[in-house]
Order: sequence, then C-alpha cells, then structure tokens
Amino acid sequence: MKPLRIINAEEILCAVKELAISAACDLEPDILEGLVVARDRETSPLARDLLELLLLNADIASRERLPLCQDTGVSVVFISLGQEVRIHGDLNEAVQDGIRQGYLDGYLRKSVCDPLTRINTGTNTPAVIHFEMVPGSDLIIRYLPKGCGSENMSRLQMLPPSAGLEGVKDFICRSVFEAGPNPCPPLVVGVGLGGTFEKAALLAKKSLFRSLGENHWRADVAALENELLSRINLNGQGVEGMGGCNTALAVHCEIFPSHIASLPVAVNIQCHSHRHKERVL
Repeated sequence: MKPLRIINAEEILCAVKELAISAACDLEPDILEGLVVARDRETSPLARDLLELLLLNADIASRERLPLCQDTGVSVVFISLGQEVRIHGDLNEAVQDGIRQGYLDGYLRKSVCDPLTRINTGTNTPAVIHFEMVPGSDLIIRYLPKGCGSENMSRLQMLPPSAGLEGVKDFICRSVFEAGPNPCPPLVVGVGLGGTFEKAALLAKKSLFRSLGENHWRADVAALENELLSRINLNGQGVEGMGGCNTALAVHCEIFPSHIASLPVAVNIQCHSHRHKERVL
C-alpha cells in the first residue's frame, strides 16, 4: 500500500490566493488566441474594432496587474483530491481563506452578498466549492471567477425525451439569442446534457474549463458542438451585440446518462473575458 502524501492547508491557501489574483488579470493563451482568430475573420468593421479593444484591454490588464473586468465574479472552485493525498488542516477553510486574501491583496471587487438582505460579505466569500475524489496523489485546483453579466443569462430546462436532439439544439440556441448583449459576447457556451437537474448544471460549468475549441472526444458530441457554434454565429448578434460573425468563440458540451423519462439540458454562458486558472499540487 502506498504511503499517503501530505499536503499542508497553507500550501493550498497560497495557491488559491495566487489563482484568484492571476485569473482576474491574465487571460489564458487559448482565449487570447481565440480573440485574435475572431478578429481576423470578422466581417464587420465595428466588431473588428471592438475585438481589437478587447485584446488591448487584456494586454493592459496583464501588464498593469489590473482586473480584466470590474466584475471580478463569484469564485467557483473545483477541487479534485487524489485518493492518496491527506490534507494537513482544513481544506475548505484553506480555499475560502485563499480567496479572501487574494481579493484583498489583489484589490479585487468584492461582489458576494446575502441573497435576502443584500449585505455584502466584504470578502468575496463564501466561494462555491465542488469536491471530488479521484485516483492518484495530486490535488488539482480549478478556479473560475464567474461574472454575473454572463451567469445571469444561463438557463436550465428539464425537457421531455420527446423533444429529441432538435429540442435540445433549439433550447441552447434560444438561450444564447435571448441573452443578447448582456453576457458580453463573444461567448464561450458551456452545455450540460443529461444526468439530473443539478448534474446538468454542473456539467455545463465544468465544460468551461476545457481548452477553447477543444472538441468532445465523442464524435457525435463534437459534431453537435460544431453545429451549435455555426448556428449561433450565423444569427449575427456578434461582438457586444453589435453585429458580425463572432457571437461565440466556442461551444463545449458535456454529457451524462439520464433517466428514460428525462432530458435535462443546461446552458452556462461565459463572457469574452473567460477567466479561469488551474494548479496541480
């Protein structure tokens, strides 16, 4: 039997703090490349100028260590804990404290409040944390600060199986079209298909961590992603709702078996400033 690997909670706290600050200021290379590709293929002069400004904004944010967007989001954290790992200390508190310190030291806007009183917690916590046990001796932290211009446009529908694939596609595209300019396109559209009410929503959010435009391993799901992306971009809403051929940069679908009497589908929309980071400890 392999000896357990010990990871101190303090190490997790420091990693989360760094991720919170970095995610706010630095777009991942695949997102930057996606924006460049979108700019170069854009047919609308106005939309092309807007994409150029988005790239300029990303460059300034990274150089000056300033947030890419004033909405620094609700912190969503996915923790994959290896079965051969033991945490010395409180894992949940380490993540929450890392977010508190990151938002304080990074001078990031605190946006989390009580849903009834609307009183701000002042720390951008509590974060939304999802834990899962996985094989191995690593602890993987995936961090996603979710701005609510896009989060508020997300949708979930419990379709009847009779709706079929066409019903699924219609719901996904309608969710994007009805969102209009509110989620700040060009978008990354996360889709969760199957499972249960909560599983579909979780799949949609997890899909946002996939590298931009990396298709699903299943050919039929990959074909669905490509068809949806084409259909969404042909709609012509475009960058910031100003027209053009770049309403979305990518559509990522994740699927899970569902009940024979159910067809859950969730759409979790992400803005052009698709901030996410990952750290393996």
